Amino acid sequence: MTALDASELCRLLGPWTTGTTTLTDDLVTALVELIDAGLVPAGSRLPPQRGLATALLVSRGTVTAAYEALEARGYLATSRGSGSRVRSARNSLNSHPSGRLFSFTSAPADVIDLSTGSLPASPVAAEVLGRPIDVGAYLPTDGYFPAGLPVLRQAIADQYSRDGLPTRPQQILVTSGAQHATWLAMTALAGSGDLVLTEEPTYRGALEAVRATGARVEGLPLITGGLDVDLLRHALARKPQVLFCQTAIHNPTGRSMADAARAELAQVLNDAGLMTIEDTCSADLTLAGPPVARTLAGLVDPSLLLTIGSASKLFWGGVRIGWIRASETRIHGLVELRKAVDLASSVVDQLVAADLIGRTDVARRQRREMLGEALKATEAGLADAFPDWRWQSIDGGSGLWVDTGQDAVALAERGKRAGVRLAAGPSFSTYAGQRTYLRLPVWHEPTMLRSALFVL
Repeated sequence: MTALDASELCRLLGPWTTGTTTLTDDLVTALVELIDAGLVPAGSRLPPQRGLATALLVSRGTVTAAYEALEARGYLATSRGSGSRVRSARNSLNSHPSGRLFSFTSAPADVIDLSTGSLPASPVAAEVLGRPIDVGAYLPTDGYFPAGLPVLRQAIADQYSRDGLPTRPQQILVTSGAQHATWLAMTALAGSGDLVLTEEPTYRGALEAVRATGARVEGLPLITGGLDVDLLRHALARKPQVLFCQTAIHNPTGRSMADAARAELAQVLNDAGLMTIEDTCSADLTLAGPPVARTLAGLVDPSLLLTIGSASKLFWGGVRIGWIRASETRIHGLVELRKAVDLASSVVDQLVAADLIGRTDVARRQRREMLGEALKATEAGLADAFPDWRWQSIDGGSGLWVDTGQDAVALAERGKRAGVRLAAGPSFSTYAGQRTYLRLPVWHEPTMLRSALFVL
């Protein structure tokens, strides 16, 4: 039975208050919509009343009345000691909902969205997308290329090689975005009951992918920018199936693992023979030093490593192209798995991506300049508005991991009601922890950001 944490349910609810009826009626309506849509599946256990009331900034009586109304309408079954369980079988989803993509939908004009670190299109992307796209050579084909267009696989392989990692196109699988790549990799390597290790905190999209497989997930704390390798050694005794990590630029903290620690990690992985998925989607977003951050590739046995990349961070999320770099044998298996759910990625998007990847050096310079200036403005605004908040300097990426020193879930709920969307720490946690943290994007226009901070 899926047990929803109060912070998860808050994210799914979104801006649920209307101001036109009672809070109880508003909460009942919002919960019914989630259940009917399958976003809270049948069998899910709702949070305890006191915890949900605290997170939603309402009285416990409001939540109690809402649960009782839902039970009367047949949506909940409540038993002493077991809590309240969703009874509706309408549109049941076999997943652990997080509300992450729910928050990515277009915000109303009067809402300032600080819940996502996704970046606007880079100048290179605007230039390439402004030109006609010639698909003529592919029109006589059926349009299905399960492993990816040869021209794009070659372009990705060539970029890896230019960055110092010799790569053949046969080692590349093109996917419909990095989330698709993460799901494929995790589904191929882990199953129900398996143990998956990751950093704590971690990328929330990865948590969704792990939970979709039915695997168990355990977080290893970060120390000095990377996961604690000593704790990983101890965790090996529990027979993990997979490690998911980000040693280049970590999301959400923006930190990079030290070279010595990365080499030590690689040795542990090689010795243990532990399959590893490394997310390198933010590796291009460095703020200083080399234009691309170092990764585990070249250090870990290629048969043990799946590297995930993306066109979204460097160019634009509207170009739905990601990829997996792995051994040729592993790529063959992933292609077969992919065919069951997604025959191929868009030819048009792939042609655009091939053109964009040829301009990687330019895009990296543009992103570094943009994020560097935006970071200065964001940190200055935060220091002015909330001098008690704390954060560490970042090595790259598009967000700050900020310790507010207070309940960030409650802060996010207050923000919702004031027209500001926030991403609280529990959505990045393997155990709904990190409760005082917010992940704040750094790229917003300074006036808009200061307006949001003033509202908060």
